[in-house]
Amino acid sequence: MSPRPDSRDVPLLDVRDLTVEYATAKGSALAVDKVSFTLRRGEFLGIVGESGCGKSTLLFGIAQLLSPPAGITGGSVEFKGRNLVTMTEKQLNTVRWSELSVVMQSAMNALNPVTTIGAQFRDVLRAHSYDTDINARSREVMELVGVDPVHLGSYPHQLSGGMRQRAMIAMALLFTPDLIIMDEPTSALDVVAQRSLMVQIKQLQRELGFAIIFVTHDMSLVSHFSDRLIVMYGGQIAELGDTRTVFDTPRHPYSRGLLDAFPSIRGPRVPLLGIPGSPPDLAELPTGCRFAARCPQAMPSCTEVEPALYDVDQVLVRCLLHAPDRVGSKETPV
Repeated sequence: MSPRPDSRDVPLLDVRDLTVEYATAKGSALAVDKVSFTLRRGEFLGIVGESGCGKSTLLFGIAQLLSPPAGITGGSVEFKGRNLVTMTEKQLNTVRWSELSVVMQSAMNALNPVTTIGAQFRDVLRAHSYDTDINARSREVMELVGVDPVHLGSYPHQLSGGMRQRAMIAMALLFTPDLIIMDEPTSALDVVAQRSLMVQIKQLQRELGFAIIFVTHDMSLVSHFSDRLIVMYGGQIAELGDTRTVFDTPRHPYSRGLLDAFPSIRGPRVPLLGIPGSPPDLAELPTGCRFAARCPQAMPSCTEVEPALYDVDQVLVRCLLHAPDRVGSKETPV
């Protein structure tokens, strides 16, 4: 009889070939195309990419929060060994908040504007039959995120942007979940508030041990706080690996383009470079590599052959430059 696997070795989250499509006037738009990855307990996974590359749709697919015209058309999302895709809404409601929480992009829109913060906390706790001291737990999580519990009596508009975002994170922590999904929680904050909030999130993660999936446009945030990084483009994973490795030696031309467009406070002064063109129309995807039309290293075959994810020194890269049968190829860029 084989020994039981150590629970620490079993992924907290296992996403396999997840596919999400939108029904549009032009037909089906493939917003997330067979995305696969795992997430360990206590890990911080960053997801970056341009607007329209599928980041937020991926998060909503994982949390099963998609609504028409979007829908999952393939793949699975196993969370703690249970496939969320096949769960009923009633079953999902027992998992959300208690085991898996979501922090939305705009706290002002996510919070109910006509109800106090404390009343919204009570609604969440009562929905999950929390019978102990609700007021004490509400005060406790507010203190965890560095907000005076007196603001439980405040309405969202009475709080600053940073405090609203902290209140959302406090709500996500009410049941100390194993996974918190964050969709650009710092996008509406100034750089000082961003840094303060991220330091707070990282500290809470170390103390409580939850895992994080964090979507952002800000490369500096993931460079400092994430353990692993997914770079998305055209609904697919373009590169996936250890954050430091991806930043130090980006293998995909798109990853290099994103980093070249990102200013650094260290090293010599260099001009910032943009990525020409725009992301592909997800309803009319090109053949071959989806980045080929914008890629400075594109070869003739890039418009014909769709690249797989190739393992390059423990980093997954979707680029023909790293295909085993093409490494060292004499094919010249177009």
